[in-house]
Amino acid sequence: MTVSKDLSRTAYDHLWMHFTRMSSYENAPVPTIVRGEGVHIFDDKGKRYLDGLAGLFVVQAGHGRTELAEAARKQAQELAYFPVWSYAHPKAVELAERLAGYAPGDLNKVFFTTGGGEAVETAWKLAKQYHKLTGNPGKYKVVSRAVAYHGTPQGALSITGLPALKAPFEPLVPGAHKVPNTNLYRAPVHGDDPEAFGRWAADQIEQQILFEGPETVAAVFLEPVQNAGGCFPPPPGYFQRVREICDRHDVLLVSDEVICAFGRLGTMFACDKFGYVPDIITCAKGMTSGYSPIGAAVVSDRVAEPFYRGGNTFLHGYTFGGHPVSAAVALANLDLFEREGLNRHVLDNESAFHATLRKLNDLPIVGDVRGDGFFYGIELVKDKATKETFDDEETERVLYGFLSNALFENGLYCRADDRGDPVVQLAPPLIADQRVFDEIEQILRSVLTEAWTKL
Repeated sequence: MTVSKDLSRTAYDHLWMHFTRMSSYENAPVPTIVRGEGVHIFDDKGKRYLDGLAGLFVVQAGHGRTELAEAARKQAQELAYFPVWSYAHPKAVELAERLAGYAPGDLNKVFFTTGGGEAVETAWKLAKQYHKLTGNPGKYKVVSRAVAYHGTPQGALSITGLPALKAPFEPLVPGAHKVPNTNLYRAPVHGDDPEAFGRWAADQIEQQILFEGPETVAAVFLEPVQNAGGCFPPPPGYFQRVREICDRHDVLLVSDEVICAFGRLGTMFACDKFGYVPDIITCAKGMTSGYSPIGAAVVSDRVAEPFYRGGNTFLHGYTFGGHPVSAAVALANLDLFEREGLNRHVLDNESAFHATLRKLNDLPIVGDVRGDGFFYGIELVKDKATKETFDDEETERVLYGFLSNALFENGLYCRADDRGDPVVQLAPPLIADQRVFDEIEQILRSVLTEAWTKL
């Protein structure tokens, strides 16, 4: 069989792209990326772009790292595949020990998946069975935040707080309830007092638990910095109060770190950045810097304990969970993190990145610049004084009809999104420096200035 040389046309004919309006490519070329190097990617025409999203919040160590490719080659030759269903293999054991060493508190048990949505699905199933094994069979519900994204499997999608993403697939898994998020820019109360707003937002979780009945609530799922809506960091004291609430009502706290773990905020696990110890951490993306797929739920000894007794079994698993090649790549990636000090680099440069992006506040279309580490969102408005956002027609015309394509055409791959309010998100590889920050700001300034004329 011959392979078509017209990749763009073949992509439209055969490759069903994810979260993509396929009709938009019926008479237009599909952007096709063929190579990566450092913080840059290259298309099939040879044009270079700055990867301002690290692929999909993934490529922490940058593109073209030969040592990660070599780790995959070496492991594939030695043992390409074996499941961790009642058997172990060395790389899965070594990686599990490594992740447990990085995790806070007593989070010492690692259940491998192949991605983040699967890790979230795992955590909900684990929470439900844990409560059944500990004499609380009625605890099955979960609480998460409005606008939050937690994945696409049926359970993870139920936890997700984006109605438009869920509507085509309803009815979903029952028992998922939503509370306000921590968007200080649009805080309904205490907008001028972050600590008071944090207390209020955390207390909404307790109110929801009490409303549903603590005897029915299994877990609370929260991202350290919420992705959808545009990078909402936690107010001071927020997670400490949530931890107290969960302990008071025997509810597990799940830190969904699929995006935030592995250096995105400058620590291996983001809960360390904000000083709280969850019961479960879900993670994926940056564990291998995207060089091979893997995910995990990192679980506390307390939660794992009943599963290690007698005939109890967690009846759950994935064919490719803990894949030998992916585990080997993850270990090589974590070696690289330590050797090159990537977490330290993020901590040393996060303020400079934020300050560079804040320069855009002088533009009339920029309402807020927020985030943490190398993970920032720029919220767009049509009136800075009133914080008035785009209507549906303006979103379609300006955000999707102009901004997304214009940023890419000007050499910046990033995300322009309207899950919540219109935002542009930036999350470059962790090797980015001031030169990269400046280039991002200059491209954004030019394109956002033009976008303003189209409102």
